[in-house]
Amino acid sequence: MTPAGELDHHTADLLREPLDDCLDKGFSRLVVDCSRLEFCDSTGLNVLLGARLKAEAAGGGVHLVGMQPVVARVFEITGADAVFTVHDTLDTALADESG
Repeated sequence: MTPAGELDHHTADLLREPLDDCLDKGFSRLVVDCSRLEFCDSTGLNVLLGARLKAEAAGGGVHLVGMQPVVARVFEITGADAVFTVHDTLDTALADESG
């Protein structure tokens, strides 16, 4: 998935619903390309954390790709960068067989 623009309380469901749909269909390894994401607030972060918990419970995980500095900073400040697998490129995320 590739969210674009702002991920906040106004747009969180636009990402939550497809993530939940993928998990409900049995996908446990999700790759979220953040390269077009310009902003992420706590609501957006909670969507990704919730998807991570569900994916890990199913034996998988959520991989984040190409975070812009302003978005990466939110993850650093909150410590969320420590619980996600973060990749520089989509190719490396897709090639990563862990989680």
